[in-house]
Amino acid sequence: MLAVTLEIKALGFPQFFLDGQKTDLALRKGVALLVYMAEARAPVGRDVLATLLWPDADQEDSRARLRRTLYKVRTAFGADIIEADRDRLQFSRYLEVTCDAYDFEAACNRGEFAAAARCYSSDYLSGFALDDCPEFEDWVFYRREALRSRLINALERLVEESLEEGKNRDAITAATRLLSLDPLSESAQRYLIRAHLKAGNRAAAERQYTICVKLLRDELDVEPAAETTQLLIDPSLRPSRSQVAAVRSQTRYAASGSLHIAYQVIGDGPLDIVLVPGFVSHVERVWEDARCRKFLTALSGIGRLILFDRRGVGLSDRVGAIPSVEATAQDILSVMEAAGSKRALLFGASEGGPGCIQFAADRPDRLAGLILYGSLAKGSRAKDYAFAMSRRQYDVWLERLIQEWGGPAEIAFFAPSFVGDRQAENWWAGLLRSASSPGAIKGVLEALRDIDVRSLLPDITTPTLVLHRRGDRAVRPEAGRYLAQTIPAARFVELEGDDHWFWAGDQDCLLREIKGFAKTLNPSTRTAISVRKRQKA
Repeated sequence: MLAVTLEIKALGFPQFFLDGQKTDLALRKGVALLVYMAEARAPVGRDVLATLLWPDADQEDSRARLRRTLYKVRTAFGADIIEADRDRLQFSRYLEVTCDAYDFEAACNRGEFAAAARCYSSDYLSGFALDDCPEFEDWVFYRREALRSRLINALERLVEESLEEGKNRDAITAATRLLSLDPLSESAQRYLIRAHLKAGNRAAAERQYTICVKLLRDELDVEPAAETTQLLIDPSLRPSRSQVAAVRSQTRYAASGSLHIAYQVIGDGPLDIVLVPGFVSHVERVWEDARCRKFLTALSGIGRLILFDRRGVGLSDRVGAIPSVEATAQDILSVMEAAGSKRALLFGASEGGPGCIQFAADRPDRLAGLILYGSLAKGSRAKDYAFAMSRRQYDVWLERLIQEWGGPAEIAFFAPSFVGDRQAENWWAGLLRSASSPGAIKGVLEALRDIDVRSLLPDITTPTLVLHRRGDRAVRPEAGRYLAQTIPAARFVELEGDDHWFWAGDQDCLLREIKGFAKTLNPSTRTAISVRKRQKA
């Protein structure tokens, strides 16, 4: 028997084509069944589908409804496209299933961002809903947000590539579409302004700048960042020297296996400082908050600052697998190699700490020192690690974070001093939307819950400074003390304040400790070839 093709259009309202012929499937539960099975890419249990699509029915009734739905699907297609036994369903072995969502993700993975943007015609299952199936609706929501996040990432990369290649019209088109996804994103506004300037249309750039300023003032009650103003060098709004110094460097990409890791290099000096962020980051949008920008600028005054987005978040490539501590360690090494850093002071913040611990255990030759701020060795509570949340508490907190995603999710938990600060709350909400989707970040944080790098701590020989704020609610200070007590010759400093984020609250005290520690270290060195490459760039 010859293979036949079932083509599923899921980006937009769902449609099905069997060997090129469109099939009208009016049965909404049948549509949901086929889409869910296609996404699973493996046999699916009858009970799983019955519970997903008929949550209020008992087992016998839901299984009967599933049988009737399978019969109606077969009738609509005029073929047995689903094979079923007593326990499982799967697509026929003679059926080749394709999906535009697959094609979109594959194009992103190959770095073919123009093709990916063309493939994404509309949001996943746009206009399709099953109001009586909350679990299915949640599944669709997470999948939709994950794909939308990848589209934002692809469009950002497409704008950068088009500008580098002189394809200014393509850059304008991509930047316009990017801005339509999040009009309050100042970084997207800058992309479009830059594209107009590159195309030689200063009038259009100035109009877009005016729109940007008005939108930020009206909606967020904030002024544009110095970097935005600097694009046009408007004499009436010329930023100060300190503001200009804070403007970020160009985002570059380091190859880490088959993935591309977004990074930036700011400042210069004999000591390299590699900043490994917490669970979410975006190397461009972090500069849009004045306090975060102030901290990073000060850090770049201590040494040459290298910051990056871990795989799966921010501007780095998305991945199908959940990033492990070993993967984070590999990304650190890849970024250091790309930046020409032979040895560095590694700054691991919060959830970035376990990956830094892995790197310190594996590659002490590449480290001048290690700083762990607000970090931890184990993600959840154990009998011999009592100062973390239990798995149940963690899961409740994670569900709350996911439900609030898109807004200033859990800002009171991470930065109590920012509560009520409209500018900070809107910036945090925008950073979350740009950095990841709720479904993707849920996987990242579930992996963090299960992390345990305690066995590596006694092996760390690198000079280590552990910093923690006394009132930190996100990671209790006892977790920091544990790190300092278990890492040989580590020093623990408890700082005043309740904020978990390093740029919130009292920055001066934190920076003073970092600067003092840095002075005790031997400066890093860089390979001559890497220095020459950076100077040429």
